[in-house]
Amino acid sequence: MTSAASIGYYPGCALHGSSNDYEASVRACLGALGVELCELNDWICCGATAAHSLNHNLAVALPARNLAIAERDGVRELLAPCPMCSMELIRGNRAMARDEKLRRKMSEIVELNIKGETKVLNLIQVFQGIGMDAIKAAVKYPLTEISAACYYGCLLTRPPEDLRFDDCEHPSSMETIIEALGGKTVEWNYKTECCGAGMTLANTDTVLELSHKILSNARAHGANCVVAACPMCHVNLDMKQGDVERRYGVRHGMMIYYLSDLTGLALGIDAHTLGIDRHFVVTK
Repeated sequence: MTSAASIGYYPGCALHGSSNDYEASVRACLGALGVELCELNDWICCGATAAHSLNHNLAVALPARNLAIAERDGVRELLAPCPMCSMELIRGNRAMARDEKLRRKMSEIVELNIKGETKVLNLIQVFQGIGMDAIKAAVKYPLTEISAACYYGCLLTRPPEDLRFDDCEHPSSMETIIEALGGKTVEWNYKTECCGAGMTLANTDTVLELSHKILSNARAHGANCVVAACPMCHVNLDMKQGDVERRYGVRHGMMIYYLSDLTGLALGIDAHTLGIDRHFVVTK
């Protein structure tokens, strides 16, 4: 990919709903880098956290439908900014590639032919495709005040047999991008630990405990913010941060940025356009 490109875009449910600030941020920063996002026409939910536990055929058919739409419309590269969505789409693609009978069955179910021609990308991979030299050249305001704890969470690099763009235990791709933007990053212990993911409502106590550990460890290692690329992680570390502070009697006051937020700021895009002013924790 070059910095003047058009790629497919699968927003998934979160970016058109509770995490629409993430969508604003992704669109703004990629637009500034010359990447046009073409949203899939008539996309559906990928199945996210529930389908695989209910019905195997459904768990493959839901991402298969979206992949079939992408192929039908000639989309060769498809951005899914939510790690859960990108994982489901990638796993669906690989399952059908391994099993010709399954591929034919899914083509029948979704009423579209699936060949497996569309490559699914997460946001980091899109930045990698643009290239660090191009990103550095576009920086207007280097992130000299940023000392970020890059938080990958559970799903951005796992399962490793399907998501092969970075080391699943010791990833560094996000750090490379932040440093290209003129910021600093910290070495810390919780970059791939779970924040509780979708258990925000079903098991709040666990989410608060895990989020407290993540925020505390980031601060202890010198971070003044956490950068994430997952809407679920952002919800638990940002929206629930006030509950964490009340539960544990501490003051974290830690900004939680999307990777696209910091990219956009470095490119000269204002915080309102990026949706940063809609975050729950906003510090100067």
